[in-house]
Amino acid sequence: MRLDKFLKVSRIIKRRTLSKEIAEASRVKVNDKIVKPSYKLKVGDIIEIQFGRSILKVRVKDLRPHVLKDEASELYDVIEEIKVED
Repeated sequence: MRLDKFLKVSRIIKRRTLSKEIAEASRVKVNDKIVKPSYKLKVGDIIEIQFGRSILKVRVKDLRPHVLKDEASELYDVIEEIKVED
């Protein structure tokens, strides 16, 4: 599954266009490498996303093309959430 689609389906990012823009801005890493929105994810990949003043690190548990809102968090495990302070 494409990175931008996974971020939308898992509801980490609400819209696919926004997840695509964030990846194109080099703010997303998979397994410590900056990737494009079209990167093909695999189960076990570690995604690191930079949101303004915070960084979210998750591990992919499952890849499904569609899930209900209540089941979206079952697609990943949060490894770390870092708040960057000045």
